[in-house]
Amino acid sequence: MAKGPQTSPSEKRRRAHALGLSAEVWAAWYLRLTGWRILKHRYKTRAGEIDLIAKRRKTVAFIEVKARNSRAAALEAVTPASRRRISNAARIFVTEHPKAGFFTLRFDVIVIRPWALPEKIENAFEAWK
Repeated sequence: MAKGPQTSPSEKRRRAHALGLSAEVWAAWYLRLTGWRILKHRYKTRAGEIDLIAKRRKTVAFIEVKARNSRAAALEAVTPASRRRISNAARIFVTEHPKAGFFTLRFDVIVIRPWALPEKIENAFEAWK
């Protein structure tokens, strides 16, 4: 039985990166349509990267976007290491933007699934330790 064309590891990485960027764009549009203002997109620090930072009323959310087939798979993909990375980057953001300290700060996950609206999971994890 003949196998289909093989994809190289670098091609798989490129596809995964493109899927991630597309998911972040969808998540940003979803947030805007539900009343959020995007403060930062792909906020990079020496400690790591936060996909989206958004504000609505008195809440600032640090958002990790995951393109997965299920909610469980998306939450499983937010590992303890990625939580630390996001938390450390959020600390740097608050240090650089002191007014953010006056807002409610939280960590959310947005799940992007095929043929479904984005799902926003508020307070998906605590990371201020």
